[in-house]
Amino acid sequence: MKVKIQLNQLIEAVQDVMKAVSSRTTIPILTGIKMEVTYDGVHLTGSDSDISIERLIPVEEGDLVHIEVKQEGSVVLPARYFSEIVKKLPNESVEIEVGERFETTLRSGASEFSLLGLDPEEYPRLPQIEEDLVFEIQSDLLKTMIRQTVFAVSASETRPILTGVNWTLVDGVLNCIATDSHRLAERKMPIDSQAEELSFQNVVIPGKSLNELSKILDESAEKVQIVVTNNQILFKAKNILLFSRLLDGNYPDTSKLIPSESKTTFVLKTKEFLQAIDRASLLAREGRNNVVKLATLDNQTIELSSNSPEIGKVFEHMIAEEIEGEELKISFNAKYVMEALKVMDCSEISILFTGAMRPFLIQPVSDDTIRQLILPVRTY
Repeated sequence: MKVKIQLNQLIEAVQDVMKAVSSRTTIPILTGIKMEVTYDGVHLTGSDSDISIERLIPVEEGDLVHIEVKQEGSVVLPARYFSEIVKKLPNESVEIEVGERFETTLRSGASEFSLLGLDPEEYPRLPQIEEDLVFEIQSDLLKTMIRQTVFAVSASETRPILTGVNWTLVDGVLNCIATDSHRLAERKMPIDSQAEELSFQNVVIPGKSLNELSKILDESAEKVQIVVTNNQILFKAKNILLFSRLLDGNYPDTSKLIPSESKTTFVLKTKEFLQAIDRASLLAREGRNNVVKLATLDNQTIELSSNSPEIGKVFEHMIAEEIEGEELKISFNAKYVMEALKVMDCSEISILFTGAMRPFLIQPVSDDTIRQLILPVRTY
């Protein structure tokens, strides 16, 4: 194998596939990046067996020539050293040549590195996926959907199914739900799928896979193709494939958790409320549970407070746009509410309370495609 590659293209591609390489894998060859050179370009693959990313550097794009292929072939290179080397090479291009026993030479300007490669035949093959269930989403919308849900997945492995985001597609609407049993994030989006009869339930994608996908997607209107099978999901974007295994087990039915009516409703300015909670929680952060109390003072003022016995107290008063219903005193984890508010992307929110110990719902004033549900903390 012998190839000459533009360095900026190679660095970008290596950084994308590195997101799937784990140093903690039990399969030694997966600590490497597979590089396959064909006359249509260079394919790089990284995998930790749960998630695999394949990136193509095409020979040319438009008027730009990225690659000069002198001889086809493939090799697996140690990911950590390979990625460090390409970042620091001096020239604008690098020549990579594989010799006997997969010994690989990288030449750029006055630098020459020799790396001991591995046999690409031993590298696990990417899954072959039947493309029966396929739909498309714009890249920027998919990034937004991930950002608005993935933060609420569980960080604890005690219930593995909750470390993923549950996707369902029914009647042309994709619904994404994440919960760690203390809070829930839900985002709905209509999919203009040609096949109206497309539907699936209980497709639970690991939060880690979605985070990595979000990092490599562009903020563009380009379409990402999504292929769903029993145990795998494949995302196809421009020059990139990301495979992820799906989590086993049934996702809990969360539909009954979302309250249908409320006893107290607030309308608040999102940014103002976020900043008030941020200040109110300043003294509580050191504590174990970061609790902020909220109380209505009259029909337009709310009070946020927190108390840390060793440090002190804080009180914040805020004028609401609107308060309806019963008086309210409730306590909550400030971190959960702040994380929910940060992904809202709207200037005003409504918060619906059904009691001091019942989960409360946060959503944009005129839009129910995004909803955040948070369980209060028992203090009163």
